[in-house]
Amino acid sequence: MTSEPGSTPGSTPGQPGSREKTTAQAILISIVAAVGGFLFGFDSSVINGAVKAINSQFGLENSPLLSGFAVAVALLGSAVGAWFAGPAADRYGRVRVMLIAAVAFAVSSVLSGLAFAVWDLILWRFIAGIGIGIASVIAPAYIAEIAPARIRGSLASLQQMAIVLGIFVALLSDALLQYSAGGAANELFLGAEAWRWMFIVGVIPSVIYGLLALRIPESPRYLVAKGRLDEAGVVLGRVLGTSADAVQHKVQEIAESLRREDKPSLRDLRGHAAGLRPIVWVGILLSVFQQFVGINVIFYYSTTLWQAVGFSENDSFIASVINALINVVSTIVAIIIVDRVGRKPMLLGGSAGMVVTLAVMAVAFSQSVLTVGADGKESPSLPGVWGPVALVAANLYVVSFAVTWGPVVWVLLGEIFPNWLRAAALAVAAAAQWIANFIVTVSFQALADLSLTFAYGLYALMALLSFFFVMRFVQETKGKELEEMVG
Repeated sequence: MTSEPGSTPGSTPGQPGSREKTTAQAILISIVAAVGGFLFGFDSSVINGAVKAINSQFGLENSPLLSGFAVAVALLGSAVGAWFAGPAADRYGRVRVMLIAAVAFAVSSVLSGLAFAVWDLILWRFIAGIGIGIASVIAPAYIAEIAPARIRGSLASLQQMAIVLGIFVALLSDALLQYSAGGAANELFLGAEAWRWMFIVGVIPSVIYGLLALRIPESPRYLVAKGRLDEAGVVLGRVLGTSADAVQHKVQEIAESLRREDKPSLRDLRGHAAGLRPIVWVGILLSVFQQFVGINVIFYYSTTLWQAVGFSENDSFIASVINALINVVSTIVAIIIVDRVGRKPMLLGGSAGMVVTLAVMAVAFSQSVLTVGADGKESPSLPGVWGPVALVAANLYVVSFAVTWGPVVWVLLGEIFPNWLRAAALAVAAAAQWIANFIVTVSFQALADLSLTFAYGLYALMALLSFFFVMRFVQETKGKELEEMVG
């Protein structure tokens, strides 16, 4: 390999010193930050195994609206947490806000497990949502600000990897506790039912997250913003592995990108004309499309969905586990390729794949017929090859999402905003994502009652619109420094 005249081997022309290197410090620090994503996935999914027992405990069998709200209220809390996380991170620092999220997770886990009525369960789940929302903003922002540019995509994808692992572990934990007690409503330890322990065990990853957060450095871009240039230089030297001259050059570059007369705030999101800055709209619409393609229907309602089209309870559970495992494996693939392929091509390919697979699912569900079971009751089923076709299409849909839109949106949300706007803009985009998630979650049952074909046809249309949105408005950020981003 040859180098430019006047530069050291592997250097970037126009910048002093050696090129950024992959350092173990950067990788380890990013993994710690991504643990927030694990809590995000764990806490948003843990209630799934407890819903039936909660309905029985608090007499909600005939109150589907209240039961559904108890499940979905965490999503509203997440929108609130995401909205305030950005300004808080700019004022108090990324690491301190991580600690706030860890405390919210731990407190809500214990008190949800000790809930004595549905109203206080809803309150503690709302607080859990605040922690989820904070984690959804802080992890991608921090990782983007700490990671070397050439591997930033892979490290930022760790957020999505942690989320899907959190979902998987929550489902596994629920299953083990329910199995040990002989049912979620049965007593397990210390006179408490298994469903209560499903929440309480969330204290373990919460404490781990908090302790790990105390061991990682503050974001160098936050330190520069606060005038703590020497500390920022020390952190950059640890994570980038470059020379002292290159570190000083980087500090000055960050300082230049942050230079302004007023403090950052949500007012920065406004453009010169009425409305938000175009780049903020791009972040919001990326978040909304990520949810409006219906991915969480698969993870929140998968077992119910497969039973609704004739799968047995055991087969439905197996299908759901297969979905979760495919999600994990696909996210690993994304981590490997995101810094090679680029963000925009991955999103375009994912949109195309989701359009096809969702359309196939819509057609498959249109073939469902009512059959009379041994108990004399009618239930829907997919005749002939349509059952396997729907199952294969659903798994390919998960692959299309998990390799692309799942991790890449989080990568882009950490990258596309300029330094001085990042925390506030990411907060608004993440809040929009949680609101979109809430809308999809609470509307699915009504759409499914109307027609599963209509529901999945609608999600296919959203995937198609996402393709044209990315084509027109999303810019490639692969390999670019954060200081190159403009608002």
